Amino acid sequence: MSIRQPIQTAAPRVQRRMAILFTLLLLAVTGLIGRIAWIQFVDGKNLALKVQHQLIDNKVLQSPRGTIYDRNGRELALSCLTKSLYADPGMLKPDKESVAAVLAPVLGMNVGVLQEALGREGHFVWLKRMLDADVSQKVAELIEKNNIKGLGFIEESKRYYPNDTLAAHVLGFVGTDDVGLEGMELALDKVIKGKLSEATIETDSHGTPIFKSIFNFLPRKEGKSVKLTLDSTIQFIVEQSLDKVMSATKASAATAIVMNPRTGEVLAMASRPGYNPNYFGQYSEKEWKNRAISIIYEPGSTFKSVVAAAALQEGLVSPEERFVDTGFVEVSGRRIRNWSGESYGNISFTDIIKQSINTGFVQVGMRVGAVKLNDYVRNFGFGKTTGIELEGEESGILFDPHEMRDSDLATMSIGQSIAVTPLQLITAVSAIANDGVLLKPHIVKEMLNADGSVFSATPTDVVRQVIRSDTAHTLAGLMEKVVSEGGGKNAFVPGYRFAGKTGTAEKLNEKSGGYEAGHYIASFVGFGPVEDPQISVLIVIDDPDGMYYGGEIAAPVFSEIASQIMRYLNIPPSTNALPTTNTAALPAQTPPPAAPAVAASATGTVAMPDLSGKTVREAAEILDRLGLAMLPVGSGVAVSQSIVPQTPVNSGSEITVTFEAR
Repeated sequence: MSIRQPIQTAAPRVQRRMAILFTLLLLAVTGLIGRIAWIQFVDGKNLALKVQHQLIDNKVLQSPRGTIYDRNGRELALSCLTKSLYADPGMLKPDKESVAAVLAPVLGMNVGVLQEALGREGHFVWLKRMLDADVSQKVAELIEKNNIKGLGFIEESKRYYPNDTLAAHVLGFVGTDDVGLEGMELALDKVIKGKLSEATIETDSHGTPIFKSIFNFLPRKEGKSVKLTLDSTIQFIVEQSLDKVMSATKASAATAIVMNPRTGEVLAMASRPGYNPNYFGQYSEKEWKNRAISIIYEPGSTFKSVVAAAALQEGLVSPEERFVDTGFVEVSGRRIRNWSGESYGNISFTDIIKQSINTGFVQVGMRVGAVKLNDYVRNFGFGKTTGIELEGEESGILFDPHEMRDSDLATMSIGQSIAVTPLQLITAVSAIANDGVLLKPHIVKEMLNADGSVFSATPTDVVRQVIRSDTAHTLAGLMEKVVSEGGGKNAFVPGYRFAGKTGTAEKLNEKSGGYEAGHYIASFVGFGPVEDPQISVLIVIDDPDGMYYGGEIAAPVFSEIASQIMRYLNIPPSTNALPTTNTAALPAQTPPPAAPAVAASATGTVAMPDLSGKTVREAAEILDRLGLAMLPVGSGVAVSQSIVPQTPVNSGSEITVTFEAR
């Protein structure tokens, strides 16, 4: 009895312990079930997002920009894939000092800067973006050789300019974040920029991005591409000539523009000093500047062509009218002398233009008057931007005609006391070449979709008829004499008839105002062949050392450029061109036969003539005699017209005539 009693006493105690244990297990299971239910049905979404945030990252990816082509489809700017180096500082092995010491010489970076980047907190930091192919290859070899952990590459789109400095001021450049910063890259940034797309990128448990697979299969969709009006061959001709004159004259800067006066297309636009957009960071903002549109200067005697146009159009002067030149003229107490300091005596207006005589132009300008002359100047496009598809275009500076003194009118008549851009000047002179029709200049020919199809094309945009076609022809003939007989002989283009005007002006002081004593801008502007102008060219040479007259240093550059372009475009020589620049013993040129006159009817209407096969000039002359205005499209000979031949047309009607190359 004494042995069994303890066993009976222990049983309830064991049972109580088991009950407590079971209860605890039940409570634990119940709590676990409750927790699972809570996670599943109440807090599940929040926890899932936390996990996803830890293992997934969203990156905005930039597809390549559209390509920029010249008018013939040659690539001027394109995008290519390049590697950028990143680091995960948390996973870096060996230490940052050792890694920085190995990488710095290859990356061309300061060791201290690299150490600072590798020592940052977090799991991702850029070390250097858009590496050259040879550099990225060397880095990859160093990573493998030194068993470096925590470094990787990301493929990015890099802008590349295959022709280096060619057309740099037109093209501009792109920053590291694919943002256009200058030139066409800036002006068309929203159009040619690649599309942004967001990609989900997986990371490991340490937060290190796993990029490679993403960039291998990501579809690449370019932005729209653009075809410019530039011809890369003509651009090369121009830049080569500018480099030569910069070296020969030690000028501080130079600018040249080539335009098709029949369409307003810019065939070449160059500035010096130049730069390489592939390495734009190595140059100053001054070197980035496109001087063709963003500088203003006094045009000097090149502006006299506009003054002559106004006077001829208003019938205030004729080519044969005689003037008396005493070598100077006084206006409002200011004495204005001829550029040569000489007196030419009794001379014709033709000679005034040929020899660029200041006193004669002052007299002519005074006849036109301040208000009327300013009207013509503004109609020719001065005083406001042309609207070309480039950023940073200046508008120039003109007088308020109602506040002008006589001395202001006198100086304006010889191209002083006003400021223009090179693009404004060549656009105005191109209007003279284009039968008096002013066109809006443009440098974008077509916009292309990613598949190469044409999205949009830039048409010829007529601004206005600034002078009659007969006035333009008369003035072109006078400007031709500048090249064949006058101060622009050095601009002579062998085998072709070219018209032009020299210019020499004191340089404006941009900081304090007034002029910089002893500093000049030499220029020459012209067009040809005169019988059917295909190009107009402007040369501006800023602050040459030594000789500074436009006829001496700018005119030869014009001749060199125009001669090469004529051969390149395969334009046949003029049938009655002078064989040599020595014209002293040559007889006067015989003008081409006039087109047959067409009589108007008694009812005030005229029969529409058939213009088929006529040149632009011939068609313009026929329509002008009938009192009809012509809207030319294209160049060459007429192939179609908006009014059928022999149809009665009211005087003053505008006729659209389409021309095509022979």
